[in-house]
Amino acid sequence: MQAVVCKQWGGPETLVIEDGPDLVPGPGQVSIAVRAAGVNFPDVLIIQGKYQFKPALPFTPGSELAGEVIAVGPDVRHCKPGDRVIAFTATGAFAQQALAPAAAVMPMPTAMDFDTAAAITLTYGTSHHALADRAALRAGETLLVLGAAGGVGLAAVEIGKALGARVIACASSAEKLEVCRAHGADVLINYEQEDLREAIKAATGGAGPDVIYDPVGGPFSEAALRSIAWRGRHLVVGFANGEIPRLPINLLLLKGASLVGVFWGEFVKREPKANLAAMQQLLGWLAEGKIRPRISARYALADTGRALQDMAARKVTGKIVIQP
Repeated sequence: MQAVVCKQWGGPETLVIEDGPDLVPGPGQVSIAVRAAGVNFPDVLIIQGKYQFKPALPFTPGSELAGEVIAVGPDVRHCKPGDRVIAFTATGAFAQQALAPAAAVMPMPTAMDFDTAAAITLTYGTSHHALADRAALRAGETLLVLGAAGGVGLAAVEIGKALGARVIACASSAEKLEVCRAHGADVLINYEQEDLREAIKAATGGAGPDVIYDPVGGPFSEAALRSIAWRGRHLVVGFANGEIPRLPINLLLLKGASLVGVFWGEFVKREPKANLAAMQQLLGWLAEGKIRPRISARYALADTGRALQDMAARKVTGKIVIQP
């Protein structure tokens, strides 16, 4: 079987494709024929050695996949060869076969296609954990989403609407904002052309957003935080801008506000039952049409490097997938 391999820290151009033996599951493991693997911004950081999680070299990147079970470990009972499944793994998804912990493997809904199944785990899981759990977003509140056309951002727009919030989407171009509108955003802000604070003030009548979803970092974080509502919650999701902001925490005191960290991967490890319940709610919303992952491009395994380059260059709206 073929797999993408990271042998040294660096950009997507350093990745290679190698042939290797078929994977054999051990206790507590499932081997899966990968039909689709989701690409996420953390994948770009992981191959550079810049992410919170740093695997040992060499490794195959990619953390979310959908496919068919090839074999299971001797103690695995909840799935069997031939089952169509969704899985979340620390690494290994950008390959024709992957090993996944049995606890991270769940059945695919019958009507779901592999691309959609591979696109729902990390981005929607992150955004659901952020909004429903960490922020406790309530119906009638106002949600501001930075980087709203990206994978986690667009998921946040949809989940915000599913939870009954008014959603303000912020992105860097008119084209990206139209994607946000198509996925339910109520108000659009182009923060490359508008003053973000003034636009937020106008969109909220000066009250500010109750929840800020921030996967971007950089200068937009402070502008958004300065606009937050009384008792607001600013969710720290990531730093796609590349800059970790230094926020004046006196603003939290003045607004009675909270700065809330979101680390979905650690949540999955520490609270697997809560994560499973969240995924079941997401799959229910998918069946009801409340969320609908946007897959903007598909790549062959040989083009994984280009997929990661497009992700790093912020050319992606919604999700992209690898089809091994």
